[in-house]
Amino acid sequence: MTPESGPPEGPRPGLSPYRGQSLGLASRHGKERAIARPFRIALGLELVLAEGFDTDSLGTFSGERPRANSAERTCLLKAQAAMEHTGLDLGLASEGSFGPHPALPFLACGSECMTFVDRHRGLVIQERLLARRTNFDHRSVGPGDDLGDWLARVGFPRHGLIVRPHLPGGDPLILKDLADHRALERAIHRCAAGSSDGRAWLETDMRAHRNPTRMASIRQLAFRLARRIATPCPACTAPGWGTVGTVTGLPCSWCGHPTSLTAKEVFACGACGHRQELPRSDGLRVADPGQCPLCNP
Repeated sequence: MTPESGPPEGPRPGLSPYRGQSLGLASRHGKERAIARPFRIALGLELVLAEGFDTDSLGTFSGERPRANSAERTCLLKAQAAMEHTGLDLGLASEGSFGPHPALPFLACGSECMTFVDRHRGLVIQERLLARRTNFDHRSVGPGDDLGDWLARVGFPRHGLIVRPHLPGGDPLILKDLADHRALERAIHRCAAGSSDGRAWLETDMRAHRNPTRMASIRQLAFRLARRIATPCPACTAPGWGTVGTVTGLPCSWCGHPTSLTAKEVFACGACGHRQELPRSDGLRVADPGQCPLCNP
């Protein structure tokens, strides 16, 4: 393997300081199915569900309870609640949000956040994932509309749907956990009858236990966070050495002028504050001239 094709020099995961310990998880939507294995493999940790904590109290995807804080803050509050409800010194939680892709607004994407808290060491370690693969979608429909192509695209019934009146006029009506096409048809008729325009509003159910595509993203993020926790700081050996940002300026391969592409990745430790700037981990050292403001103005 050449230096250009291999990963940058830097710390490698070592022996987990958490092996044999338990980790409190705040989730009521089956996320342990995606998270347990990554944390067991990478860190030797066993998950313990915070059974007494209702994560919906901090906000729901369907809007019955608005989320009062950012995804990062909500994730931290969940992890802290997991510790309080399990009596453990280690807590974990994840939070997601969905909408237009930040760079390609005509495409939908998911943003997943996962936070690990070590109360004994005073550590908060967080990772994020921009999930480009998502079935996030919604539409207004009337009873009897042909939904075949749309339902196939969003993966119903393997992926859940939420139905509500398009223009509700009375008490809020939200129908979830629809098992099949017949149940969906009944829900559409019921919600259309409760709408002032006779239509229903369909949206993909983004709760983890009703969305296998999202569950796969959570599993990917869990492996990423677990690997980070297993990586010690090169200065103080505390867990959690990893990227916290990037530095732009990757030079053009023709003229050498800095571009807006990432040139270096910034690594940092949450315990001692040690920081390093390392070359891109994908081995790319120059930018395509098409990305250069001089060669392709």
